[in-house]
Amino acid sequence: MAYKISEECIACGQCLPECPVDAIAEGEIYIIDADKCIDCGQCNSVCPVDAPQPN
Repeated sequence: MAYKISEECIACGQCLPECPVDAIAEGEIYIIDADKCIDCGQCNSVCPVDAPQPN
């Protein structure tokens, strides 16, 4: 199961360096590539608005 970033994302960038497999892409809201995501939850642990959630 991969994580998905919700519309709550404020594009702060804190999750980008936390992803060990570079599955997160920048955008108006950030996007997680489900094929790359290893479900580690590190993105969620640093997100100030809890935007990354298990899909």
